[in-house]
Formats: sequence, C-alpha cells, structure tokens
Amino acid sequence: MFNPDIFKAVFQVKHSGGSGSCFYLKSLNLFVTNNHVVEGFHEVAIHDHNKIAHLAKVVVVNTTVDLALLAVDDDFSDLPELTLAADDALTYGDKMKVAGYPYGMPFTVTEGTVSSPKQLMDGRYYVQIDAPVNPGNSGGPIFNEAGEVAAVTVAKFTDADNMGFGIRIEDLKQLLQSVDKVDRNKFQVQCDSCEDLIANEEKNQEFCPTCGQRLPDGVFDQHELSPLAIFCERAIERLGINPVVARNGEESWRFHKGSAEIRIFVYDNDYLFAVCQSNLLPKKNVLPVLEYMLSEDFGPFKMGIEDRDIYLLYRQHITDVTDMSDEVAQQVSDNLVQLALKADELDNILVERFGCEYSQYSRVINN
Repeated sequence: MFNPDIFKAVFQVKHSGGSGSCFYLKSLNLFVTNNHVVEGFHEVAIHDHNKIAHLAKVVVVNTTVDLALLAVDDDFSDLPELTLAADDALTYGDKMKVAGYPYGMPFTVTEGTVSSPKQLMDGRYYVQIDAPVNPGNSGGPIFNEAGEVAAVTVAKFTDADNMGFGIRIEDLKQLLQSVDKVDRNKFQVQCDSCEDLIANEEKNQEFCPTCGQRLPDGVFDQHELSPLAIFCERAIERLGINPVVARNGEESWRFHKGSAEIRIFVYDNDYLFAVCQSNLLPKKNVLPVLEYMLSEDFGPFKMGIEDRDIYLLYRQHITDVTDMSDEVAQQVSDNLVQLALKADELDNILVERFGCEYSQYSRVINN
C-alpha cells in the first residue's frame, strides 16, 4: 500500500545557481541529490513542504554516477523512513511516481511507467520512464508502487522529449557503502577508481592520494558570487540570517524576518529591488487603511497596492550600487536592513489596527 506520507521526506534544493530536489534517508541522517544539482557549491539551502529553509553541507559527490550526499544539523526525526527498492527489481510496465520540484515550483508528483529498466545512455545504465522529467526534478526520488525509492531522478538529458530517466538504485547503494567514512564537516569527492573519499586538504589537488586516479577538473571549485551579490549578502547577514539559506537563484534572495517575507532581487539588469508583500486589504472598511498609507512617511520606501495585495518596496538603480562611494554603499545597505525590519513591524500594525489579513507568504500563515 502506497503511503503518501513518504512525500514529506522530499525537499527542494536552492542556491544562487538554481534549484533541484533531494530526499532524506532517515537511517543514515543524510539527504540524496544529483551532483549536477549542487555542482560548484559546498553549502546549499534545502526547503521542506512548508518552505522552511535549512542549511545543508555537501559532504560527498560522485561526478561519474551524478550523485551527492548532504548533511544537515537540524532534527528530522519526525520525517518518515524511506526504503530503498531491491536491486534489479524493476521491470517493463511497472508504475512509478516522480516526486520533486520541477522548474522551482511547489512540490509535484507525476506518474508514469517503466519504459526500460536498464537503458544505456552516455555509457551508463539508467531507468527510463514515460513520465516527463523537468529541470528542478533532478535529485528527487522515483517511487515504485510499494512506495520504495527505485531510482534517483536525473534531468540532464535535455534532448529526450516526453520521457524521463533515473539513476539506478544499485548505483546509489554503492555510494552509500562509503557512508561510515563520511566526515560531515568536509566536502569530499569519491574517487571513481578506488571509491575512497578525498577531501581537498592540499591546494589544487588533482589526483587521488590512494590510487593516483586523476580527479575531475574543477571538482573542488566553488561558484563565485558577483560583487553585487556579496554586497547584498552582507546586508542579509546584518539581519542575523545566513545568506546561503536565503539564496533563491542568481542575485536573488528570499527569507523571513519575523512574520514578513522579504525578497531581494535584480530586475531587468537595471534595478535592485527589496520587496515585502506584507498584507491583504480588509474586505470591508478599506478607507482607514488607505488614509494611513497616504498620511505616513515611509521614505525611503514606497507603499503599493495591487488588487488586495499591499506591498512595501525599495528600489535602487544598479549603477548607483556598483559605482557608489563607501558612504552611499553604507546607506543602501542600511536601507535593505531597515526595509526588512519595517516590514516585520508593518504587517502586524496593519492586522491589529486596521483588520488586514497577513499575506499568504507570511510566516504566521505558513505555520
């Protein structure tokens, strides 16, 4: 009998380069995803179904099988235990469920059948299913009818229309045989030859110290942030928030300060925006809210309304940010911080004083 509770163990992976999916193995206290999902990052954010973010360390990658293991210090004891399917258990026509976050959307499940349990692609065998797999699904689980993890979704075959592929469960089990050796505080690469785990203890390490196998080029390299991203993340840190957890794509961040959700992003390569969609207008007696918004000085921020949504926003031209003096830079940083603090104060005022509703993005709603 398929237990839908297992979907709670499927999380979204986010970083400044994009997003993917992952799933939790409770017995090992590790998350599984694709290597290409976290490539270039030693720390990422993972989000549960309630959009609660957790800091995850990438502790093992194997570039050949395209798998990675993530370690998180938080408590996930309330999550269900996922079972790995037996080796070579899949056969033609088996029903499968693909679980994940396609295109960065909320959690989604699609169904399909096994077209080939052992399809040769790029020199390796994969499970082929007739359900389409999209970017963002990568790293998530493919469940069989018994609710067991039968494969790991991989969406790197972009020329395959109306079909999906999964890494065979045998490949994942082989990687997991090295779990006892994992240092959960270090980024390690599994050697494709001797299967030892290698930490980058030596600068510019190119070969496995055990067997001499050449390691993949750039496997220890990390993604470099732009000067603008570094500037924004320093402001986010001032709010007591780890910017890694807040990353929501290239030069884009999303986080909560108190009850308010804050989004910082670059628009059309011209403007840096900080926005909070704080509240919904009350269904009745709207005039007092409008009078308050018009009478108060929210500078340097602006208040806006679209339909029932109330926004607090701040805008700065990119050239002002990149070419500014230290004094102006400090002011812009202060403004980013103050917008988050003001938004957290404002959404409560609008609820308590004027009967507005919290936004659907507010943390009080999500909890």
